Amino acid sequence: MPPGNPFDCPTVSVVVCTYNGAVSIRECLDGILLLDYPHFEVIVVDDGSTDETPHILDDYDVRVIRTENRGLSHARNTGLEAASGSIVAYIDDDAYPDRDWLTYLVQAFEKGGFAAIGGPNVSPEGDGFTADCVARAPGGPSHILLNDRTAEHIPGCNMAFRRSCLDTIGGFDPQFRKAGDDVDVCWRILEQGWQIGFSPAALVWHHSRRSVRAYWKQQSGYGEAEALLEPKWPDKYNELGHAKWLGKVYSLGLPRPLSFRKTRVYHGVWGTAPFQHLHRPQPGPLLSLLLAPEFHLATLLLASLSVLGIWWRPLLLCVPLLAMAIGLTALQALLGARQAVEATSRAKGWKRGCEMLVTAGLHALHPLARLTGRLRFGLTPWRLRGGRRSGFSPFPFSLARWTESWKDPARRLEDVEGYLRDRGALVWRGGSFDRFDIQVSCGLAGKARCLMICEDQGSGTQLLRFRAWPLSSLPTIGAMLSLFALGGLAIFDGAVVSGAVLWGMGVLLGALRYVCLGSAMSLLREAGRHEVETAD
Repeated sequence: MPPGNPFDCPTVSVVVCTYNGAVSIRECLDGILLLDYPHFEVIVVDDGSTDETPHILDDYDVRVIRTENRGLSHARNTGLEAASGSIVAYIDDDAYPDRDWLTYLVQAFEKGGFAAIGGPNVSPEGDGFTADCVARAPGGPSHILLNDRTAEHIPGCNMAFRRSCLDTIGGFDPQFRKAGDDVDVCWRILEQGWQIGFSPAALVWHHSRRSVRAYWKQQSGYGEAEALLEPKWPDKYNELGHAKWLGKVYSLGLPRPLSFRKTRVYHGVWGTAPFQHLHRPQPGPLLSLLLAPEFHLATLLLASLSVLGIWWRPLLLCVPLLAMAIGLTALQALLGARQAVEATSRAKGWKRGCEMLVTAGLHALHPLARLTGRLRFGLTPWRLRGGRRSGFSPFPFSLARWTESWKDPARRLEDVEGYLRDRGALVWRGGSFDRFDIQVSCGLAGKARCLMICEDQGSGTQLLRFRAWPLSSLPTIGAMLSLFALGGLAIFDGAVVSGAVLWGMGVLLGALRYVCLGSAMSLLREAGRHEVETAD
């Protein structure tokens, strides 16, 4: 128990949001009512269930709030508004807590001064063969730790907040109806300068999906959530559309990257780390690409070129590359499945082999499911960040202006950088030895750079010079020229269909490059004019 008089323990509001959760809601509430904590209330928000959930809730002496179906974030905000505790803890309707769950959450709040606390979620035994395999597959709700006690993200199935902090940031964003709300709320908490804690003893048991179809639907929904998060948090995403996490992801089903570097045991300085784990060095860019959902787009491109080999035989050289791509995907899936199965399975012989194969299949299925959700909601490698701008032009330009309003040059650059980031562009700062101040990207196929010079003329006057130019992308240009060259050879060889398709691919790639460069340059033009023309 927390130190001191147990009656001094803060009141905790436990909020359960449910939608058609008849299969598991009874187990969830039974576990909550058995919690060993003196002061807590239970609030169940029924988000418009159409199954037996409302009738099941009538059997429990808990506060039930029934609403029309408005999505997960709305339901969590409804529970927050009704909560009377100084701490609000959320648990999913397909999970149930350990008896001391609230005790350890409150202890972490009292000791660390955190704004939010999370804990681990573990799949219980006995859910069936498929559920056990899904628990070993990637994509499950997982925590991301910066160190042993501080988190960058805590999953929605096991998270608690100080009521005052959650009120300050405005609760959960209603646009996230299915998933992504926990990521968004964690990032907003960190944006406030607060910390998120992690209590390894605050455990909940969380059921995994019990069919491959349900797993696909879950992962596709996570892909949709990523697509919704990216426009709101552009700085958190790279050019491909992947979130950039500072911490380490903890999950049983993590994809295992192909790497030939030796692993090391993390044990802390002089063995002081309370939790030791195996540290694997990050793979290089090419090996990391195998983990990206977009790798399947490259595989699809190789398959398309291989099909074109029916009309122009030299393209059949893509068949070995296609086989290599499929083989690497399968190898990576098998390695990840082997690691997860060996760590948890008690099966022997052919049963373990079946678990290995099904888990490997889920490892291979995971990026495809995420990719479908991302593509459906516009999170594509060819998307434009910040949209197409007015004054569209991919060509270099220069601006200059006198001003009698003196401002520190670094502050001016920060204003330009802020203007670019506010409009969704991906921005890098130049280093001490770089010949540019800011580099900006509005898409994968093109970047632009700018340089600003402030000449002090005395008496507080400055001459501002702003220059921007497009940045050549040798891989994009090389791929475009290769497609045109191959298309020309195919047409010269009489394979008109293959040649036309290859030229079409080259034209599309060239158009994408033109649009990306034009958008980046136009955005720099807007930022430069905004700084130069508003200097007074």
